Amino acid sequence: MRRLGRVSKPSAGPAAVALPPFAAVVSRRPAAVAARLLAAAVLAAVAGCAPEVGSLGPAPTAAPAADPTTAPPPAATPAASGSPRPGGGVATGTPSRTGSPAPVRTDTLGIELWYVRDGLLEPTRHVRPVTQATSRLTLNELATGPNPAEAAAGLSSDVPPDIEIDGIDDGVETLVVGPGFEAGGTTAVRLRQAQIVYSLTQFPSVERVVFRRTGRPDPAALGRADLADLLPPIVVTAPGVGAAVPNPVTVAGTADVFEATVNIRILDSAGRTVATGFTMASCGSGCRGGYRTTLGYRVDSDQPGRIEVFEVSVRDGRRVNLVSRPVWLTR
Repeated sequence: MRRLGRVSKPSAGPAAVALPPFAAVVSRRPAAVAARLLAAAVLAAVAGCAPEVGSLGPAPTAAPAADPTTAPPPAATPAASGSPRPGGGVATGTPSRTGSPAPVRTDTLGIELWYVRDGLLEPTRHVRPVTQATSRLTLNELATGPNPAEAAAGLSSDVPPDIEIDGIDDGVETLVVGPGFEAGGTTAVRLRQAQIVYSLTQFPSVERVVFRRTGRPDPAALGRADLADLLPPIVVTAPGVGAAVPNPVTVAGTADVFEATVNIRILDSAGRTVATGFTMASCGSGCRGGYRTTLGYRVDSDQPGRIEVFEVSVRDGRRVNLVSRPVWLTR
């Protein structure tokens, strides 16, 4: 029998594995023993080819808890088109929990409406059937006034219904107002003008508004900058009052606060804090800047809640310039 020497691996693999010492004398053993020794040597060589992966550590005993500020939340179940939601919002279609996302709605229009609270402007959003007559729709919504959820939050409107639209020319929309528009004195008139100007200038075709009285010369056109003194220090443009909000929720608006720091917290139906955060406005401490941030939260079930946006007083740490917005929280 031929003497067995050393078994080598291909050069592309790990280092060759030498046979045990007893392989050198395999010719003195019976053929059956030699066969078993040869098989053992081959198995040892194959074992040496296995890649080294290291320890995986102890096996997990439970799934890790999700972090509500970082874990992606489940999508909300879609509601029927145009169906009312708790808190006064309107559902326009949301992604399904399973399957393909719901198609984007093209038959509805979201409009920003500026109402009044405590003598200053406060915006909210309504969803209505799509129309090309957006200015007419906006004026009608302002004249109708806030829905029950918005009224419960302290919003009101003093825009009269008898306003006619004369047209839009080079970014200036001309409205014809009646005698009742000037009722209540200068403060009341400026608030009406501010409601209309801020609401109409959300559309790209409108930059300023002229309020015409029949038989009088046209006054100067007014833009947002002319009425900015009627804004509170913190304005929340999203989400709308009473809206059903996704998780995480995007909070956006403008602010003129100390060092541009805007603080946010979310409260559940029992008033417990379920999320906190802060963001920076693009300008602050004497100038108004925009802010926008996304905040995750955790609730056990869909329920009413509140989103509070505020400034922290540098003097005593109190929450000041607070905007408390009722919403409907979703899991």
